[in-house]
Amino acid sequence: MGEQTAETSSATLMIDLIISLDGYASAEGWPGWWGLEGPEYLAWLEKEGEKDYTFLLGANTYRLMSSMSEEAAAEGSGFSENEGASLTGLAAVPKIVFSSTLQAPLTWPNSELVTGDAVEAVREMKRTRTGSLSTLGSLSLCRSLLTAGLVDRFRLVIFPVITGRTGQERIYDGYPDVSLEMVDSRIFDGRLQLLEYIPTVLSGPPGSSPA
Repeated sequence: MGEQTAETSSATLMIDLIISLDGYASAEGWPGWWGLEGPEYLAWLEKEGEKDYTFLLGANTYRLMSSMSEEAAAEGSGFSENEGASLTGLAAVPKIVFSSTLQAPLTWPNSELVTGDAVEAVREMKRTRTGSLSTLGSLSLCRSLLTAGLVDRFRLVIFPVITGRTGQERIYDGYPDVSLEMVDSRIFDGRLQLLEYIPTVLSGPPGSSPA
């Protein structure tokens, strides 16, 4: 069976997602975090925000998140205090945006535009940079980086909801087969489950011969 794992490198790459139990990234009419964020989870998010991450995102996520961050900084935005702090804090974090349609300079602070192939650009970043790279949303980018074997960690926070009627942005559609070795797990606020894995992309079911 052929396998492809993340390459030996200085920088590490993590796919970081929040997800409903049935595999959606969001749901129409539901608030952020499906309304289930609690003090333990928010404290963990705050500590994670202090780490030296560089976020990777695509054009659609850039447009959405930069707009929300700007809106959250204004008075009477309608965001909760926790949502607002999370969104406005992203302005100070280094971000790399992959797009062939956006033009430099990007208006969201600390955003670097890359117009070339995202997979090859990230491959080079992992070879030449240090520190931690993490995706921000951008489901198609996550899928491409995982398929290319560039992902060192695959981390989920699973929210205990099923959004079969209102769910949006199915996360796993188009993914390759992947085996997952668990390296961390915990529970926040008695209901949110964090799972962190080392992923290995498979060319076929475990035990099969190489294609």
